[in-house]
Amino acid sequence: MTRFMRYGTALALVLVMVATTAPAYAQKTEIHFWHAMGGQLGETVGELVRQFNASQGEFEVKALQKGTYPETLTAAIAAYRQKNPPHIVQVFDVGTQTMLSSGAVYPVFQLLKEQEVAVSWGDFIKPVTGYYSKDGNLYSMPFNSSSPILYYNKDAFRKAKLDPEKPPKTWKEVGDFSKAIIAAGGSKCGITTSWPSWSMLENTFPWHDQPFATNDNGYKGLDTKLLINGEFGQKHIGQLAAWQKEGIYSYGGRMGQPDPKFINGDCAMLVQSSAVIGGFKKSVKFDWGTGQLPHWGAPYKKQNAIVGGGTLWVMKGRKPAEYKGVAQFMKFISDPHQQMWWSVTTGYVPITQTAIKNLESGYHFKKNPEQWTALSQLSGAPTKNSQGVRLGNFPQIRDAIEAELENIFAGKKSAKEGLAAAVAKGNDILKEFAAANKP
Repeated sequence: MTRFMRYGTALALVLVMVATTAPAYAQKTEIHFWHAMGGQLGETVGELVRQFNASQGEFEVKALQKGTYPETLTAAIAAYRQKNPPHIVQVFDVGTQTMLSSGAVYPVFQLLKEQEVAVSWGDFIKPVTGYYSKDGNLYSMPFNSSSPILYYNKDAFRKAKLDPEKPPKTWKEVGDFSKAIIAAGGSKCGITTSWPSWSMLENTFPWHDQPFATNDNGYKGLDTKLLINGEFGQKHIGQLAAWQKEGIYSYGGRMGQPDPKFINGDCAMLVQSSAVIGGFKKSVKFDWGTGQLPHWGAPYKKQNAIVGGGTLWVMKGRKPAEYKGVAQFMKFISDPHQQMWWSVTTGYVPITQTAIKNLESGYHFKKNPEQWTALSQLSGAPTKNSQGVRLGNFPQIRDAIEAELENIFAGKKSAKEGLAAAVAKGNDILKEFAAANKP
C-alpha cells in the first residue's frame, strides 16, 4: 500500500466516523406541544414555535394541532393514561378544574422552581393568575388570554345616523341602536353572539357581579350547583329571546359559527372573543370598531369580565431531562417582548404588567384602540363572583347550557324553562364529577 493510499484510507475512516457521530451532537431534544388553534391563530403559534427553536440549539418544540379545544383536552388525558402524553397541552379555560383533578399535571410553578428558571410571578395580571392558580400557586402558564367584547359595524352606524365612535354601553342601547340600524337598512339584524354560553352567561354574570354557581363559582369545593336560572339569568336570556322574535337578535350557532353574520354585514354587532381581532383585520371589509360588553346598569354593579382563551399545561410522564426544555419554552413565552409580539399579532391580552406598560409607552393602544377594549374589562380587583368559574367537566356543562339556549331561541322553551333544564343537567354533571373525584 502506498503512502497516498494509506492516507486516503485513513481520511475515509475519519469521514465515516464524522458522518456517523455528527447527528448525535446536532440532534435536538424534541418537546411535543399539542394545541387547538387553526387559521391565522394556528399560523401565529407556528411562528412562535419557530422563534423559540431558533433562539437556542438544545431543544426543538414540535407543535401539533389536535382539533377543537374539547378534542385536544380529551386527547391529552387519553395519551397520559396510555403513558405517552405530550409535554405541553393547550387547554381552554373551562377545562381548568378537570386538569387540576386529573392527576396528570406537572404544576408550572413547581416545574420552573425545580429547573431553576426565574419568572416574575408578581408581574402577571391578577385576573389571569387568579383563574389558573391553586393555593396561591400558578398551575398552568397563561398563553392565549382573551375576553368577549362587542364588535360593531361603523358603516351601519353611520347609515342610521348613529355616532360611529360610540358603541352601545348598555343592553337597552343595543336594542335601541339595532332598531335604528334595521330601519335605516344598515343591516338585517342588530346583534348576534358567538360562544353563547361563554359570552352571554359565563362572562355576563361576573360583568354584573352575579354568582354563576355556588361555592364561590366552584373555587371552594366540588359540591357545587349552578345559579344561572335566577332573576338575572331569566332577565338577560329572556330579553335576547324576545329580540330573537323581533329580528333584533339573531342566534347563529355555537363557537364562532355566528361570525359570518357580522363579517358579511347581516348583523351590525357581534359579541365575540378579542382573539379574532387579528383575523378580522384581514377579513372584514367595512369600517369596524370595538366596545366593552354591554351592561344592564342599575341595580347591577359593573365588575370585571373573566379571562378566557387557554393556558399551557405541562403533563407528567415524560423523561426528566426533557423538562428542562419545557421550562425554557415557558420562560420564553412569558418574556415581555414575546408577550408584546403575541398580543399585537393576535389580539390576545398581554399577561404581564411590563408588556402592558411597554405597549402603552409606544402608543400601541392609542393606535389600536380595539386591542385595549378587552384589557380594560379585566382591570380592577375581582370579587368572588368575578374571579372566574371553576367547574368539573365544564365542557359538558357548557354543551348542556347551549343546547337549552337553542331551545329558548327557537321558541321551544321559555327562558325560565330552558335555564331550569340547563341547571338540572349541569348539576347532574357536577354531581358525577364530585363523586368521581372525592379527596
